[in-house]
Amino acid sequence: MGTALVYHEDMTAARLLWDDPECEIECPERLTTALERLQQRGLEQRCLQLAAREASEAELGLVHSPEYVALVRGTQALGTGELQTLSGQYDAVYFHPSTFHCSRLAVGAALQLVDAVLAGAVRNGLALVRPPGHHSQRAAANGFCVFNNVAIAARHAQRQHGLHRILIVDWDVHHGQGIQYIFEDDPSVLYFSWHRYEHGRFWPYLRESDADAVGQGPGLGFTVNLPWNQVGMGNADYVAAFLHVLLPVAFEFNPELVLVSAGFDSAIGDPEGQMQATPECFAHLTQLLQVLAGGRVCAVLEGGYHLESLSQSVCMMVQALLGDPAPPLSGPMVPHGSALESIQSVRVAQAPHWMSLQQQEGRPSSLLLTGRPEFKAATTQDVAALSSLLDQPRLNPTPPVRTAVALAAPDAALALPSDVLCEEGSAPQEETQAWARWAGWAWGEARDCVCTCVCVTHLWSVCRSVSSCPSGLSTTGHMRPWPRTGPSLHSGKSCTFWTGSWMGRWAVALQSPQPVLQLPPWMWPFGVACPTEPRGCFVWLWGSWIGPQISRMTGMTLRSRTTGGFLSCVLALVLPLAYSFQPDLVLVALGPAHGLRDPQAALLAALLRGPAGGRVLALVDEESTPQLVVVLARVLHGEAAPSLGPFSMASPEDVQALMQLRGQLEPRWKMLQVASEAGGPGSG
Repeated sequence: MGTALVYHEDMTAARLLWDDPECEIECPERLTTALERLQQRGLEQRCLQLAAREASEAELGLVHSPEYVALVRGTQALGTGELQTLSGQYDAVYFHPSTFHCSRLAVGAALQLVDAVLAGAVRNGLALVRPPGHHSQRAAANGFCVFNNVAIAARHAQRQHGLHRILIVDWDVHHGQGIQYIFEDDPSVLYFSWHRYEHGRFWPYLRESDADAVGQGPGLGFTVNLPWNQVGMGNADYVAAFLHVLLPVAFEFNPELVLVSAGFDSAIGDPEGQMQATPECFAHLTQLLQVLAGGRVCAVLEGGYHLESLSQSVCMMVQALLGDPAPPLSGPMVPHGSALESIQSVRVAQAPHWMSLQQQEGRPSSLLLTGRPEFKAATTQDVAALSSLLDQPRLNPTPPVRTAVALAAPDAALALPSDVLCEEGSAPQEETQAWARWAGWAWGEARDCVCTCVCVTHLWSVCRSVSSCPSGLSTTGHMRPWPRTGPSLHSGKSCTFWTGSWMGRWAVALQSPQPVLQLPPWMWPFGVACPTEPRGCFVWLWGSWIGPQISRMTGMTLRSRTTGGFLSCVLALVLPLAYSFQPDLVLVALGPAHGLRDPQAALLAALLRGPAGGRVLALVDEESTPQLVVVLARVLHGEAAPSLGPFSMASPEDVQALMQLRGQLEPRWKMLQVASEAGGPGSG
């Protein structure tokens, strides 16, 4: 299965026919520029291209009143003066004789995409449409939006495909109040929106855009509003919102389909949003959403009014949908203080409705205001720097080998994707050489060549062979040489996640005069260990030993038998640490007694593709099941991780252990700060 791109050139026909500074930014060039950039990068050619169809009036009636549909139909016969008069009756709207046709195509594109994904013809896709839709209401156009494309697509998925749980993620910089109004009392649709709010002083100026608007009646808790009260939110703020709000709730909700109201006015350079998130950030956000709903993600374009920022962000999203690695995020991963306050307010408002937020008990925190300084108005120098940033080529081509599997022995039974490279070896020295070679692949012989790798071997043999290898890079402290693969092992940082009882032998040796743990000097190691032997449980941060007691807590939580305990550790500890650290390589080692179920190991590996720009090396002991090797290869190749199953709350022991560990690490790793501050019911 691949990725669909749904488009129709007729959607460029509608345009503003009179002077209106507020509306002139919604122009046909928004689509043509984005499509041209997709073509230039060869991304359109890699997608299944579908021509949008017109939605029927019955399909429009899934959300809109017959009277409103008839009114919009009537605009086809109006003159310019009549169109201007009618447009003035709505907020930030303009009509054109082609508006009805364009709007039906926009809805039809979303419906075609949903049908293709749910029929299994493609795995995911993007509908490149205009006009946008998320502000449109049952009987009113609003904010450039005529028909509510995503809301109609959700109703269509329910009626035609029998879905019971749909997640809508709205990352447009404006609140999608139209979607909220349509589903606010519906527990079958979980709506998440972040938006520029500024305490109600930013359009659409609604009280119900604040964090305490959580739905009504049976829909209580199924509306999640995250208001940004300052401009200048960037990559760290957006990722923190996903890790600490959206993903915990989404995993508990367990959607069957993810719809994205993909507005890119929340990207850097956009005059509406005035935010600082770079285009690469949207690749990371897309990748994080792909671990939900079996990877069934349907994105529909909403806003975005800086043409270069819009087109680059669209390309980054499509690359992620295609399974390409997300480029590393630029800049410090330190959320703004205002962002932390907003995230905290959402978690408090939503905690009564979600076990995933209740299980992280609140405590007074002195960290809320220790984030980055607030954004200030852009200077001329800042504008020039932004122009330079957006002018940089972001080619990020798919490497000739994106995913590889190295086997200690042949195994014809492994059902690997056809384009995954597979090599086999048997002798310990061959295993060592293969490991080094795949580490080189994972690092990339060139910095624009990214590869993930699963290496299946006898880890203890590799450990002994590597420690006796005469060649290697010079090391410090108790660390031994590590084999060199050539120019690919540059100076950098790695993020190491060790799991399994065999790691006990390595970790114990680390403290002895004759250590056997091999870490090259270009690895400034940071790791989370979860073995069964207490002495082998450790957290390694920048080469510092944190302590066995804290490390045992990490191991117990990651190995938790509950989905809530496992997810809390991954979303509230492992990923915030990894994104804070910004490693150049992630090494995931799964020993014979790693204690994770295959879906857990797969989800961990899939989520860790992001922080290192896709450079992941997974080491799997040869005693592991072939199914584990296959599922790791598939998720590292960009396929969806298997479902974890029903959500179950973390045990009190896991919660306490995780809180204590985060408390020790929060002062240094700022992406952790919000994770332990949300309270359960009644907290303030």
